[in-house]
Amino acid sequence: MEFNVKRLAADAGTFLSRAVQFTEEKLGQAEKTELDAHLENLLSRAESTKHWTERIMKQTEVLLQPNPNVRIEEFLYEKLEKKAPTRLNNHEQLGQSMIDAGNEYGPGTAYGNALVKCGETQKQIGSAEREFMQSTATNFLTPFRNFLEGDFKTILKERKLLQNKRLDLDAAKTRLKKARMADARAVAEQELRVTQSEFDRQAEITRLLLEGISSSHAHHLRCLNDFVEAQTTYYAQCYQYMVDLQKQLGSFPSTFSSNNNQSSTSTAASISVPTISTSAALPSPASGMGSPGFSGSRRARVLYDYDAAGSSELSLLADEVITVRSVPGMDSDWLMGERGNQKGKVPITYLELLN
Repeated sequence: MEFNVKRLAADAGTFLSRAVQFTEEKLGQAEKTELDAHLENLLSRAESTKHWTERIMKQTEVLLQPNPNVRIEEFLYEKLEKKAPTRLNNHEQLGQSMIDAGNEYGPGTAYGNALVKCGETQKQIGSAEREFMQSTATNFLTPFRNFLEGDFKTILKERKLLQNKRLDLDAAKTRLKKARMADARAVAEQELRVTQSEFDRQAEITRLLLEGISSSHAHHLRCLNDFVEAQTTYYAQCYQYMVDLQKQLGSFPSTFSSNNNQSSTSTAASISVPTISTSAALPSPASGMGSPGFSGSRRARVLYDYDAAGSSELSLLADEVITVRSVPGMDSDWLMGERGNQKGKVPITYLELLN
């Protein structure tokens, strides 16, 4: 009990010291230790990453579900860890209405048959949309959300701790300046050494976490490729469904194909639209940027700035051209880069291999 009381008293004293130091800094009555420029740049980049990750996530959610009421409902079900009720999307609802109308008119009539065929196509499009939404949520939104709720929260926690250690350091400097007696100065100097050591250690921890943002960018780039591939597949499927439907409608007698513009019937029936191969629509990241399995050395252009996270890596500047080669046993996401006498691992997602 006595130990807890002493600890609470010490914590209260530390909090008060930090509050006084912070207030005096705001009033211009105390000096403030500035972080080095590299660390400040890393902090700024982390904040920018958080801002745009949140913005992209929000707009993607709007794209997938434009209805704000439905988004709120899905959010509440997610927080309650309950499965949201399955509902037909707009294409599926339209498709079902067309099929019901066609069956009532009579599928043996030209108009009824056309409505049924259109309805079936709309339901196919609705099914493709559902698959696209599921793929985007899993491969694009979830990694972005995990970054914000995981890695970035850890960065915020360590940054707050760094701020506290910085306040402790500056408070110790202030006490040393005010100390007059030899004993008081000795105590203040010892306290300054301890707080300086703790601040340096926390600054290094924070720096290492912030440098990991580069890896997060590389991961988000792969997620972006997954999103584009899923979107391309979705649009290609919808396009092919409509081309097939157009051909089916074009086989109806011209007297039933158009109500107003007779010339549109022959035009629509004569359109020849190429079939899209979704597998060739979008190259995978490896084929788009070059597979790391090539032999020998190749030149590569750097797409984005990259700060090396360790001595085994090579820092990069956007638009510079370096030499790269694959190394047996190395992770497939990395290549060995060379710039003059400098060598180090470089992420393949930051490169465009040249012929």
